Amino acid sequence: MNFPLIKVLKNGLLVELDYMHPQEQEVVRALLNVVIVEGKTYPQKQPLSQTEFSAYWLSKDAFVVKTSVENTTHKPKEILGAFYLKPNFPGRSSHICNAGFIVQPGLRSQGIGRFMGEAMLLIAANLGYEAVMFNLVFETNIPSITLWQSLGFKIIGRIPGAAKLGDEQVVDALMMYRPLG
Repeated sequence: MNFPLIKVLKNGLLVELDYMHPQEQEVVRALLNVVIVEGKTYPQKQPLSQTEFSAYWLSKDAFVVKTSVENTTHKPKEILGAFYLKPNFPGRSSHICNAGFIVQPGLRSQGIGRFMGEAMLLIAANLGYEAVMFNLVFETNIPSITLWQSLGFKIIGRIPGAAKLGDEQVVDALMMYRPLG
């Protein structure tokens, strides 16, 4: 695959998706920590240190979506979203991957998640994965469930009471799966 991948979002913004570079890691860690503190979509309860972030997010492949150079005037490209892609299981089951996605709070519902999801499916297939599995999609995360189902994912299981959200609401988690190819 040739990177960066380019897309025009619903709002007309030109963005690019590329592998995450070392100088972008702290911005992505800060964004992930914002999402964790929101307490609605990720299982972690506390913000991650650099070491914890590296172990969780950077264990295999990591990507960012940022404003394209055409949108900036002497400003660095702004990171709008990010995702990781890694084997969901070791060894004989490592052909099934897992991914996690985050989008800047003020930029949700602009098509960044869909762009990342569509790209992830292409990248995963290109890297030799045969399927994608999400282990914990909280049942209250309707935008994610809707997006993944529109991209061909099926709900293959439910984990009762899997998460206590930031407001202490206990919710089930869905396991979602999609073969590639």
